[in-house]
Amino acid sequence: MLEELERRNYSQGTIRYYLRFVERFAKHFGKSPDKLGPDDLRSYQAYLLKQRKLSPGSVEHHVSALRFFFLRTLHRHEFRQFLPYPKVRRKLPKILSREEVAQLIEASSDLFQRTLLMVLYGTGLRRAEIARLKIADVDSQRMIIHVVDGKGHKDRDLPLSPTLLDTLRAYWRWLKPRTWLFPSRMHRELEQPIAAKTVWRACTEAAKRSGIQKKVTPHLVRHSWATHLLEAGTDLRAIQLLLGHEDLETTARYLHLSQKHLHQVINPIEELKLSTVDQARRLYHRPRP
Repeated sequence: MLEELERRNYSQGTIRYYLRFVERFAKHFGKSPDKLGPDDLRSYQAYLLKQRKLSPGSVEHHVSALRFFFLRTLHRHEFRQFLPYPKVRRKLPKILSREEVAQLIEASSDLFQRTLLMVLYGTGLRRAEIARLKIADVDSQRMIIHVVDGKGHKDRDLPLSPTLLDTLRAYWRWLKPRTWLFPSRMHRELEQPIAAKTVWRACTEAAKRSGIQKKVTPHLVRHSWATHLLEAGTDLRAIQLLLGHEDLETTARYLHLSQKHLHQVINPIEELKLSTVDQARRLYHRPRP
């Protein structure tokens, strides 16, 4: 399975998760996974949903891993019908207002966390992408941040704002990182990038200190950045490229979150020639014949 994943050039993160999910499947039954069949797949998926109470989105990832194992590695294509994807409720993401984003950044514990949060909001990067940013990826001459080998093995460029550049320069003078923009504090001698969960922790800690009641995650900050861009008049296609979305339909959901676009809609109820509330109230209080 590892050879098949590597042959198809899957990312290291996907490889790690796929192998882990198939390993858990095998351990659940105490057998080699190639010895398990359709009934085992059915009962395991029910176990994930009902007993472990995983969300349909999480189960979807398990199913993807098992599909790869049985269909791509073992070539048992007849197993496809026994590995349906669970229906996932597609919720609109919540977003932070501009004031809440400022609150979040101001609640940073130190310059490291402040810079991390500012880069997160100033670029809309995914947490794995920001964790692996290098000093060389910041191009102050062209005012661009390069994203190298982002999701789907795609590179892209993002605009670097002057405000963010000033913070990055102050941060570099303070910490003097050598290779990685955000090096791990656990590996000072052999510089390593921070783990993606460090980005997550920075958001949750700052949100707690700021008093924001919403559950703040790196992806929520990313959604907020994209929505604020749309409200500022940025073209939807440009936002798609900045976010690194494969499909424009994925980006289009920000139309539902943008206050500007919501308030531009003329509700047809406004066109109805209705009586005023006072007129209607007098009508309702007429004595019955």
